[in-house]
Amino acid sequence: MKTPSEHSRRSVRAELSGVLARTDLVGPPLRVELSGLYDRWLGELFPAVDGIALIAVGGLGRKEPTPYGDLDLVLLHTGKVAHIGGIADGLWYPIWDAGVGLDHSVRTVEEAVSVAGEDLKAMLGMLDARHIAGDPALTGLLREQVISRWRRTAPGRLPELQDLARSRWATRGDASFLLEPDLKDCRGGLRDWVGLRALASAQLVDLTPAVQSASAVLLDVRGELHRMSGRSADVLRGQDRASVAHALALADGDAVLRSVNEAARTIAYATDASWRRVTAANPPAGRSLLRRLRPGSAAPDPHVRTPLARDVVSQNGEVVLARDADPWADPVLLLRVARAAAEHDLPISSYALARLATESSPMPEPWPAAARTEFVGLLGAGRRTVPALEALDQYGLLSRLMPEWESVRFRAQHNPVHRFTVDRHLVETAVQASSLTADVARPDLLIVGAFLHDIGKGRPGDHSVVGAVLTRAIATRMGFSAADVEVITALTRHHLLLPDTATRRDLDDPSTIAIVLAALAGPHGGPALLELLHALTIADAAATGPAAWSDWKASLVRRLVNRTRAVLGGEPMPGPEPLTADLAALAASGQTRILVDGGEVVVVAPDAPGLLSRTSGLLALHSLDVHTADVRTEAAMAISRFTVSPRFGEFPDQSLLSADLRRVLAGTLALDERLRAKEAVYENGPERSAADRPPPRILWFDDEATDATVIEVRTRDGIGLLHWVTAALEAAGLDIRSARISSLGSNVVDAFYVTDSDGKPLTEAQQAEVTSSMQLALSR
Repeated sequence: MKTPSEHSRRSVRAELSGVLARTDLVGPPLRVELSGLYDRWLGELFPAVDGIALIAVGGLGRKEPTPYGDLDLVLLHTGKVAHIGGIADGLWYPIWDAGVGLDHSVRTVEEAVSVAGEDLKAMLGMLDARHIAGDPALTGLLREQVISRWRRTAPGRLPELQDLARSRWATRGDASFLLEPDLKDCRGGLRDWVGLRALASAQLVDLTPAVQSASAVLLDVRGELHRMSGRSADVLRGQDRASVAHALALADGDAVLRSVNEAARTIAYATDASWRRVTAANPPAGRSLLRRLRPGSAAPDPHVRTPLARDVVSQNGEVVLARDADPWADPVLLLRVARAAAEHDLPISSYALARLATESSPMPEPWPAAARTEFVGLLGAGRRTVPALEALDQYGLLSRLMPEWESVRFRAQHNPVHRFTVDRHLVETAVQASSLTADVARPDLLIVGAFLHDIGKGRPGDHSVVGAVLTRAIATRMGFSAADVEVITALTRHHLLLPDTATRRDLDDPSTIAIVLAALAGPHGGPALLELLHALTIADAAATGPAAWSDWKASLVRRLVNRTRAVLGGEPMPGPEPLTADLAALAASGQTRILVDGGEVVVVAPDAPGLLSRTSGLLALHSLDVHTADVRTEAAMAISRFTVSPRFGEFPDQSLLSADLRRVLAGTLALDERLRAKEAVYENGPERSAADRPPPRILWFDDEATDATVIEVRTRDGIGLLHWVTAALEAAGLDIRSARISSLGSNVVDAFYVTDSDGKPLTEAQQAEVTSSMQLALSR
């Protein structure tokens, strides 16, 4: 016979499973059903004892439960109830037995109010207290006293509440722009929604319908994320977006991310505005103390208006319009407001933004010189540019100035090295470029080019090509001269030229320099454009994320720029660097050696088919990631030079490498089997890797190498990948002269300079045959 506890446990599990299986319950209906389920269940568990009450706080208190979130419950009692500990156990144990997470406490009303007075997080939870069962008078008394105490003490606790938020933001980032936001803890997330509710409970701010709608969006997505993953999950991962989109009847995963980013921006913007209002009305205690100690130092008069620019003033810590300002007669006013806000590090008042949004006249085309000057000044203000542009964007003013902006707003990135959505990435790139303006002759063109370089993303076609067309139209509309338009357009068209060429091509090959020279050709190219492209490359990488840049990549780009600049200055095309005397002597000796010097590994061995694949496999076996590989033959000896970095932090012992090299070359080390075993440990096995990895793309370039053909293999990265690729090329009878490995997060672009067995570039027929064999070999 089942005990009541067992029956209750099985019943709630079955009922919860039934609710979560219903695809018609999505969003608010799901939360209503879950709230009702928990309320009924907890009511059934609650004993018929006088002097106690059960209240829900947190998510269940707000009727915002998630499928796998914890229940936050408080058992209230009068202090005169016998065996209250046993009563509590009779409640908590069935909840635990049912597999439901629980955060619980047992308190009198006085104790609960006292805890709320000492613990801000407890106070925030109890502001949402909701009666579940028992004596409603106890619940009513608690709510009355908690809210009364909060309204009385909130002004003094605001700094602590703000510090909690800032601490979260510093750790979690901004959900408005992240590609994998934490729906709960990021800036603009659900904890900020709770913070706004707390300010509203203290009667310090009002909750607008827009903010309430935004919180519902985050709750909807979080609910489906929980249901899909079968656990409490708050981070919207890229791989989960499509499933959430299907559940919410949205177009695709990008639509889910956009809805989250937009909702988070609404909450974040409301949070900032609320804190400004609250802080102005409740100045920090230190300011009052200062006024007491120094009676002659008065607080800023909220009625004093300090001029910042024409028709732009600051008042009470915000940028506002002058009394006689006329947005309709002065279309440049909105840019002066934004620039003043950025340069003085002040927020723009909501009222000013609303006036600019409803009263501004269209910007003349082309823009007047004053508008262009203000826009460049805004972009050049550094980190303070971000909130000013966010404010314009929040009120639709940025898209009004530049309609092309709308297509990149909240646009998801599909390259794993990116941290931000496309719009925020463009702003971040302009911010990074503003720190490099002293390095270029035309800083205005650099920061505008940085702001526009990815404007073509989200449209069909190569975003550099599409973006160049858009950039030309935008720069022309902004009133730049024809020559400057060509330069800004070239920055968009060729913003990937230097990083891609430096990391995927042989810098010792004259054809590599010729690639860059061809892009710089024309009356508006040359050294000045090269200088701007170099600065844009640095800014773009810094704005992308840590995986996009490294000292190694920076050195390759710098070397490519220096070599190209030298040729532009009249010097001859550079040739390959000669072997050092030590390597030449080692090759002449005929000895097999492996040398490790910092991030370079040199293998000297008798030239033989398959040497590169075997040596690269050896390095992979010792957890060394290869970035470049160069092979040169001297006196029947192959000198293979690898630029490497340890995958797990430490270089292997050179004597161990040497011993394994001899075994690999002698064929006594089962290299393939060892590599597959290593993959199984670190990548969950080759079978899963093959299933999850899309077919590699094989691209051929006939005119980008001297006396060779370049083949690029684009695929997902993996331990030993270079070994498998080079083995496939060698099995096809190709001679590999050099290799460049460019990592893009979990993906790589491996470029190889190859010839046929006669040392000649490959014909189209040979390329087609190699492509087929490569696809087959790499689909293992």
